[in-house]
Amino acid sequence: MKKTFKTILGIFPRPLLIRVSYVVRPFVAFFLRGNKYTDPIDGKSYRKFLPYGYEHVRENVLAPGTLSLERHRLCWLYLKNETTFFSEALKVLHFAPEQAFYKRFKNLKHLDYTTTDLNSPIADVKADICDLPFPDNEFDFIICNHVLEHIPDDTTAMKELYRILAPGGTAILQIPLENDRKITFEDNSITDPKERAKIFGQYDHVRIYGMDYFDKLASVGFAVEAVDYTKHFSEEEINEYRLAKGELLPVCRKN
Repeated sequence: MKKTFKTILGIFPRPLLIRVSYVVRPFVAFFLRGNKYTDPIDGKSYRKFLPYGYEHVRENVLAPGTLSLERHRLCWLYLKNETTFFSEALKVLHFAPEQAFYKRFKNLKHLDYTTTDLNSPIADVKADICDLPFPDNEFDFIICNHVLEHIPDDTTAMKELYRILAPGGTAILQIPLENDRKITFEDNSITDPKERAKIFGQYDHVRIYGMDYFDKLASVGFAVEAVDYTKHFSEEEINEYRLAKGELLPVCRKN
């Protein structure tokens, strides 16, 4: 199954996969129902999760019902337990909206919820993250997960995110981060998709982020906290929810 998923991810464009998944997902979820692993996003349990990964396939990480990955479940738990996201009236901007979140956030009547992306078929506003069509200080909350590693000029993107975040607002800016890497690695001379996948982990990634990511966010003005939210859960819960132990949540605020 690992090879099958890797082949599918490598051949078909992401927008097509998103459309197809809406049809396939209910059948897969029914087939894998059980009680060993639980997706905290929809509360449903399964005998196993699906594998996922473009270059390095991870076993048992893709929840069949919501198609959430480790990062989505961690973000959901943080939002639910540590913020007022699910109770307070907020103006929210969500980049590259994930299926695991999209309908659930859109149905929260207290949120003024907008989605944006250049290519996603479910985005409300088609926009370049380096040149956003929104006023200064517009949003109380920004969610931008696993986007910046695709952006050649991530500094400009970070400045745009800071510009449109309201004072007192919060932005969760997740990226694939190597905790044991001090300095971010990028090499613009690597253009071959296969070579890029081998080096960066995915054909459309342009860098591997290290711990200096948090310093870069701070350099554009954010007050940054690297939150290891998995510390709030037992080993049993980490395994049940299929979280990535030690994954850091970049929680950014504008003072």
